[in-house]
Amino acid sequence: MNDNDTKRLSRLIAIVTQLQTKRLLTATTLAEKFNVSIRTIYRDIRALEQAGVPIVTEEGKGYSLMEGYRVPPIMFTEAQANALITAEQLVLQNKDTSFIKDYTEAIEKVKAVLKYSIQDKANLLSERVRFDQNNNRERNSNSLSDLQFALSNYRLVKMEYTNEQNKTTSRNIEPFALLNTENWLLVAYCRLRSEFRFFRLDRINKLEILTDQFEPHEMTLEEYFNHYY
Repeated sequence: MNDNDTKRLSRLIAIVTQLQTKRLLTATTLAEKFNVSIRTIYRDIRALEQAGVPIVTEEGKGYSLMEGYRVPPIMFTEAQANALITAEQLVLQNKDTSFIKDYTEAIEKVKAVLKYSIQDKANLLSERVRFDQNNNRERNSNSLSDLQFALSNYRLVKMEYTNEQNKTTSRNIEPFALLNTENWLLVAYCRLRSEFRFFRLDRINKLEILTDQFEPHEMTLEEYFNHYY
């Protein structure tokens, strides 16, 4: 499979997700969403129909999926869906762009499996819920998602880090915990200093997850604070 095939397959899957998220979508909207021509969307819709996806075409209005066509087995009540939509607005206050991107994509998938009646209410709530604090907040880090992966999979991380004295060093670290104050903080064992250190995510210039794994640190976060502070 070449790059073009891979991109098209990814787009076809994303189109199904979008059709499950919204009750009705036009070819123009889909073309703008995926930065392709309307003719390409027509071809994609035909391909999905040929693959057995029950797409309903409403002349002059757009496309929708046949009621009841859902990705099993996830089902949410209206209250659960509303809680997730409200939490989305809290996430938008976050300063890490990778975290916002991952959560937003996850919410799109959640909306995709809701019944139409709940889906419409969830979309309305998403449009009508706002928190003042999320306006014009600077996004100053982009490594939270990678560090979450490294932490949960015990993967060594190589990073270029600039400290408060504006000195930049290259370090190999063992991620241990992530804390959120005004900024995201990483607690990690630093092999350069041979001790646990705090690192601000907005001071990480470069980050690479290595294939090497480290031995898990056998203590809880509470035990860490009790021992070191």
